[in-house]
Amino acid sequence: MSTPEHTPTLLVVEDEATLRETLRYTLTRQGYRVLTASDGPTALETAHTHKPDLVILDLILPGMDGFEVCRLLRRQSSVPILILTARDEEVDRVLGLELGADDYVTKPFSMRELVARVKALLRRASMAQQERPRILQSADLLLDPEGRKATLGGQPLPLKPKEFDLLAYLMAHKGKAFSREHLLTAVWGYNYTGESRTVDVHIRWLREKIEKDPANPVRIITVRGVGYRFEG
Repeated sequence: MSTPEHTPTLLVVEDEATLRETLRYTLTRQGYRVLTASDGPTALETAHTHKPDLVILDLILPGMDGFEVCRLLRRQSSVPILILTARDEEVDRVLGLELGADDYVTKPFSMRELVARVKALLRRASMAQQERPRILQSADLLLDPEGRKATLGGQPLPLKPKEFDLLAYLMAHKGKAFSREHLLTAVWGYNYTGESRTVDVHIRWLREKIEKDPANPVRIITVRGVGYRFEG
């Protein structure tokens, strides 16, 4: 992602012209290169062409809503996605995060808060890029973090975005036990407010896909009083 020689490129997807221009102006003043889009198809085309370092995505868009844009963006890349939403219901935020978004802010928001979120996401993405091995492997289980591809026994392994992120994180830190709270912070984002059961649900889904006997796992181990550890 970003390096000292690299000016991060941000894609702002917002249909309200005044807010879109305000975001463009504010983020440009912060030193970022800012691209904009007012609808989903344009956002997807721009992201495919320019490969932004981060996407700021409004949920309510004409035609194709932000949820669908998020899902399609995540299918083609691991770019950090920050959701903007006027909706204040937990279900909307959780759905956006489950589709692969990394963070969210609820309208109305302060520009200072949004800039802080952008900086945090870019910093986390840069650190993850530096720390992440090219290929993660455990016996016949292979993960390619950059290509976001996974195989088990040579066969494609269908993983949801956050399943992939969680498994990649655990495999990258093989043998180390993590609490549910740590995994929420590392995988879902520093401000994710979901309960720890979110981690348990995703661990269960992963075990069903990568363990021969999900009831007696040998790869993702439960560490009593702590959380989970990847072995193998």
